[in-house]
Amino acid sequence: MTLMVTATIAAFAADKQELNFTVLPKMSCQNCENKIKSNLRFEKGIKAIKTSIPDQKVTITFDPEKTNETKIIEAFSKIGYKASVIKDRPKDQSVSDKASPNKSN
Repeated sequence: MTLMVTATIAAFAADKQELNFTVLPKMSCQNCENKIKSNLRFEKGIKAIKTSIPDQKVTITFDPEKTNETKIIEAFSKIGYKASVIKDRPKDQSVSDKASPNKSN
């Protein structure tokens, strides 16, 4: 029985994906956050929406079998926002770029 419950939980966890977006115009107040949250929650496949005005970031958790990055961006455009996915920079690369100067001996 415990094994079945664990397998079910793992299956549900695998069905979720998370993307971070930035939007234009920028979010400047609670009304901006509310507009995004209240409209995007009706899009098929979206499971959770987190917003951060200081970071200018909207985090969307979604079911990739029901929606995707393109559809989410289209949903933002329906409410007047141009959304872009925030790409995570590899931490190792930025450190190694600074640490290895251009050598020309």
